[in-house]
Amino acid sequence: MAKAKAESTPQHPFLTDIKTLRARARKHIENGAVTDGYRADRTTVVKLLNEALATELVCILRYKRHFFMASGINADAVAQEFLQHATEEQGHADLIAARIVQLKGEPNFDPEGLAMRSHAEYVEGDSLVDMIKEDLVAERIAIESYGEMIRYLGDKDVTTRRMLEDILAMEEEHADDLSSLLEDLGR
Repeated sequence: MAKAKAESTPQHPFLTDIKTLRARARKHIENGAVTDGYRADRTTVVKLLNEALATELVCILRYKRHFFMASGINADAVAQEFLQHATEEQGHADLIAARIVQLKGEPNFDPEGLAMRSHAEYVEGDSLVDMIKEDLVAERIAIESYGEMIRYLGDKDVTTRRMLEDILAMEEEHADDLSSLLEDLGR
């Protein structure tokens, strides 16, 4: 009860008054979800997201190659892991592209320069172990770069930050899966 009272006192307003909120919502409606309260540099955020998109696309391609090229006694289980990761990376790419559009940017799917925009490399790997190692390196790169983006965004773009936090959690799970596969193959 005391908290509700504190929120409504003029000295401690937590929300903008309704009249001001309504007036702000009517201004610049062509900006869609991006309101006057958006505090990040949209150009920079869209650039970072396009780099993340390129990274996800390169990872999809690498995982798909590894899925098809996996061979050997343990190949079936590992190939299925590669396919699952490729599918999840595609989901990340879709989320990122959609967010770029929400921010009034354009997702860059142009294959020209894709590898240059990507944080991760496209390395094929000669053996099943090499493939797993290259995928693990890429996941570790993604973990680092998403962490940096999240810290950069802070509270300036909460929606993008939360999306990246969810993706980061999945990338950490992928790294853990790949690390476990390496341990299993080492036995």
